[in-house]
Amino acid sequence: MTETAMLIQEVATRDGFQIEPRYVETAEKIRLIDALSAAGFSRIEVSSFVSPKAVPALRDAAEVFAGIARRPGTVYVALVPNPKGAERALAAGVCEVNLVASVSETHNRANMGMSPEASIEGFGRIMETVKGTPVSTNATVATAFGCPFEGDQPADKVMAQVERYLALGIAGVTLADTTGMANPRQVERLVARALAIVPAERLTLHFHNTRGLGLANVLAAYGAGARRFDAALGGLGGCPFAPGATGNICTEDLVSMAHEMGIETGLDLEALLGLSRDLPRLVGHDVPGQVAKAGRPCDLHPVPRAA
Repeated sequence: MTETAMLIQEVATRDGFQIEPRYVETAEKIRLIDALSAAGFSRIEVSSFVSPKAVPALRDAAEVFAGIARRPGTVYVALVPNPKGAERALAAGVCEVNLVASVSETHNRANMGMSPEASIEGFGRIMETVKGTPVSTNATVATAFGCPFEGDQPADKVMAQVERYLALGIAGVTLADTTGMANPRQVERLVARALAIVPAERLTLHFHNTRGLGLANVLAAYGAGARRFDAALGGLGGCPFAPGATGNICTEDLVSMAHEMGIETGLDLEALLGLSRDLPRLVGHDVPGQVAKAGRPCDLHPVPRAA
């Protein structure tokens, strides 16, 4: 991919399925992940090794990892909350573990049951667990652009958490707009600060479309130099501990926008649209994605006959 290309990581089968009331069967998850691999993704967040009681929708993480056909060049990621989860992830053969701590005290206690400080201390133990293995590490700063309980989170506080991640030896960093509170100017400023200490190839942006600014925030981050973005097929997802924060930015809508702008993604948009149109069958409801409904801009229509 070129220097100006956009790397999109698919997160629907983790971030999307985790809050769905209808359980998506293991075989269906495997089928979808294999199709996403074939569509050209170089990174897929497959599942999460959390307590099945906490997130029953992802209780089959090990079975899913065991069943997928691994495409050479694709990194298969799992979210892990603690050393026990990391051990399970290693046994399942993950390529990368993603760790999450909110910069917001209140949100982290709601989401993780502990303070951000305690979460980050736990990251050190997880790093010891994966040390000496080929598994790479990424850590997410959740609520980096605002918390629904506390409001704005100071940029200095966000950057201090990023620096703590780097000090632990964590390879990649994600700035997450967990509740869809970001705006483009805020994004531009924070991304510029992050890129001063995190190389673009190791910085990911994770936006939600809760208030309709998801793609605008992507463009602001891209303009500031970011090149890696999370997205969910169909616009699935959301944080179960953030009121109203449903909907990641939609993968196929992001890919369509990028391609229309001449930005390379390496992804097969037609294949993604087909997968998105099948999502309602899996989850039992309509999904927010727009291009799958309206078609690509280049999909022309016959002229209507005069009355």
